[in-house]
Amino acid sequence: AFVAAVAYVDPGNFATDMEGGARYGYLLLWVVACADLVAVLVQSMSARLGIATGRNLAELCREAFPWPVVALLWLQAEAVAMATDLAEFVGAALALRLLFGLALLPAALLTGAAVFGLLALQRRGVRPLEAAVSAMVGVIVLAFALQVFLSGPEWGRAVAGLLEPGFAGPGSVLLAAGILGATVMPHAIYLHSALVQRRVVGRTAEERRRIYRFELLDVAVAMGLAGLVNASMLVVAAALFHPGGAAGLEGVFYGISALEGRWAALLFGLALLASGLSSSSVGTMSGQVVMQGFVSRSIPLFARRALTMAPALAVIAAGVDPARALVLSQVVLSFGIPFALVPLILFCRDRALMGPLAAGRPLTAAAAAAAAAVISLNVLLLCQTLRP
Repeated sequence: AFVAAVAYVDPGNFATDMEGGARYGYLLLWVVACADLVAVLVQSMSARLGIATGRNLAELCREAFPWPVVALLWLQAEAVAMATDLAEFVGAALALRLLFGLALLPAALLTGAAVFGLLALQRRGVRPLEAAVSAMVGVIVLAFALQVFLSGPEWGRAVAGLLEPGFAGPGSVLLAAGILGATVMPHAIYLHSALVQRRVVGRTAEERRRIYRFELLDVAVAMGLAGLVNASMLVVAAALFHPGGAAGLEGVFYGISALEGRWAALLFGLALLASGLSSSSVGTMSGQVVMQGFVSRSIPLFARRALTMAPALAVIAAGVDPARALVLSQVVLSFGIPFALVPLILFCRDRALMGPLAAGRPLTAAAAAAAAAVISLNVLLLCQTLRP
């Protein structure tokens, strides 16, 4: 669950949460909380699927749907993987530029080399890579815990933003869609069902139920931490930059430096770097799961890493504005969410497939409502972004 949780603290979350706090103060804190609840629901269902069936979501799609549908699902999942890589590469490269003054393209190449180094850990088994990724999540958690302490937020207004849902015009609705879209990541849905497949295999229905209970606790802790990090991003931005806003992640970095000191800005940059590197590694793992599941083929992990990072490097080399690239990557991700979420709900409610771990009507209804909310808000995000 901690590996899957990396998707919920990636550079896309940095961009949307920090902008939400800078522009609207504590107003959208309730959106962050709701997005985290959706994350808990979706990730617990993904784990439930893997534990109950011994197969991951992509494999079940290949078995259940006709080949044209499977091909469509695979191709869009690959497009989503490239969009995910774009956000993660841009975030890590931007962090290296802010920390060390590197140009964006050399910083992106250095990011690629660092990710290759992380993926090399998988040759020793999956646990060393999981440990490295979890350590980087710890860096992000610690960095923002200190940022919250330093920024001195108005806790009364923060509580109001959490307990009193509302918007402040179309711009805040659009940003709420961006926060939700950046949180419900399709590649993490595929990945979690694969991570639990062979870790501890239940031989009986009772053993599978027991494994799922432990996994549910794992999900709650991991997603709870991810939710706290996202909330702290928004709270820090609200305390430091509202009203007035901040010009993207670079504006946040230099604003923190001016208001709290250079070392506080370096802490923010380090958290952004850890976010980009860890989420990029997890994205590559997800891509392997997608290809193996949908088409029963796999390519070497390093070859896949090189292929998916190529579009991100091309965009950076073309001189595209990093903030704009981050936003557009989240729009592309919005296409992928229903393609992963709807099959997950359909499979989890199938009692013949899931046995005693099949989702009951209340859980299915909650998941369907969450899917409808995610799809609706992401369609709004897409329409608003593409509007002339």
